[in-house]
Amino acid sequence: MIGTYSRIAVLAGLAVFTTHAALAAATDYEFQPVSVEIKNDAGSELGVRLVDKRTGKAVPGAVIFRTQLDMSPDGMGEMLAKHEALPPGEPGVYRYKADITMAGDWAFKLQAKVPGEAETVEGSVVFTAKD
Repeated sequence: MIGTYSRIAVLAGLAVFTTHAALAAATDYEFQPVSVEIKNDAGSELGVRLVDKRTGKAVPGAVIFRTQLDMSPDGMGEMLAKHEALPPGEPGVYRYKADITMAGDWAFKLQAKVPGEAETVEGSVVFTAKD
């Protein structure tokens, strides 16, 4: 027979497990390309959608505070492209204008703060620049 203290410990453990399972984690989010192909040109536009993997829905209101656009997928991580954020449009979609200087694969690396999430969400999206 389970004693009173044992029952309390079991119930407390279940409460902690249930509460922990309900909380989101940074790994519950991912960045996805709006379109994989972009133009090999100055002023190319690229877009990323931040998605909650648990629901499949776009996440609006994230604060993207660090980005880098480089050719690391093609083994040229030192080749960087200048880029700047564009005004918001569709909720959960974050758009940028970039000066793409070479055809090939470009990795767009992002770090963001998501409303209600304590951890920083990090991700990388690969775009293919074509002439």
